[in-house]
Amino acid sequence: MSDNLREIMRGVRLHLTELIEGLDEQEVRTMSLGLAHTLSRFKLKFSPDKVDTMIIQAVGLLDDLDKELNNFAMRLREWYGWHFPEMGKIITENLAYAKVVRLMGLKTKAKETDFSEVNVPEEIAAEVKQAAETSMGTEITDEDLGNIKTLSERVIELTEYRASLSEYLKLRMTAIAPNLTFMVGELVGARLISQAGSLMSLAKHPSSTVQILGAEKALFRALKTKKQTPKYGLIYHASLVGQSAPALKGKISRVLAAKLSLCCRVDALGDQVEPTLGEEFKEYVERRLATLEEGGMKSLSKGISRPTAGKHQKKPSVRGSGAAHSAEDDVVEAPKKRKAKAVEAEAEEEAEEAPAPKKKKKKKVVEEEAE
Repeated sequence: MSDNLREIMRGVRLHLTELIEGLDEQEVRTMSLGLAHTLSRFKLKFSPDKVDTMIIQAVGLLDDLDKELNNFAMRLREWYGWHFPEMGKIITENLAYAKVVRLMGLKTKAKETDFSEVNVPEEIAAEVKQAAETSMGTEITDEDLGNIKTLSERVIELTEYRASLSEYLKLRMTAIAPNLTFMVGELVGARLISQAGSLMSLAKHPSSTVQILGAEKALFRALKTKKQTPKYGLIYHASLVGQSAPALKGKISRVLAAKLSLCCRVDALGDQVEPTLGEEFKEYVERRLATLEEGGMKSLSKGISRPTAGKHQKKPSVRGSGAAHSAEDDVVEAPKKRKAKAVEAEAEEEAEEAPAPKKKKKKKVVEEEAE
């Protein structure tokens, strides 16, 4: 393939209808359009970004479902609370509350209702029946009760759909990014992919970006005000960061982000099915966390020094004196009488010089502990 040959091929394509008899220009355009559509479908079918789109949409829908479920459950509690307000404090779980409302209906039917059908414990069922006898709620019509039951059915359906969607997301993440899922879980991993745009773009990010992914607003605010930048973003919700001490969360998130970036690159560009790399890196991060926690406990006793043993300190030898023994050193001189001012001055000098050897010893103790 030379430049001359490319020019010849371009000329052939340009004058194709004139060179081939019976070939219409409209047919050539239709053929080229069909070929372009086929190539586009082929690229879309085998594109890894297309698979990531399913994860991004699923985790976005999961977050929306959580918000809507919370709103619907609160509305159901307020609405049914006008009729039976005491039940809201007895049954705290939203799904169980909606099932009891759909099963029981009016509070006057509490005695006849069998709460074991909705898996409510006997103690809670007994409290509900007792509270229904002395309830301070107002009476409602059958039409009001019908609307409340319809809302409770919606809450139950959405909760069941959320559970199935969560299972679908878990299977998808395990198939596409096994190492990332093993390190931080399917929910945090899916949110990281969604924030980055795709698994490939997440793999292209450095570990420092993965560490603060999701905290962009705090990062730019810190850069603008020249304050400390955030230490973690979405990976704060990972179990490895959550179980660490508050003082160590920044260090662990940095270590975890470094290993996560490697896992993302293996998942995006490799063909592994088992999370072998994720298992190895998770063990490393756990060991690092244990080491940091032990070091934190040691640092609490860093200021405590060992008791002084009263060692004999040699006087500094004068240069050029040699190692010969002199008899004059063995002579003990009688103490001379000194003035009171001189004694006080010497006492002050000794008091200032006394802590110096202790500081050296303290440094030596700290170095020994560090080794």
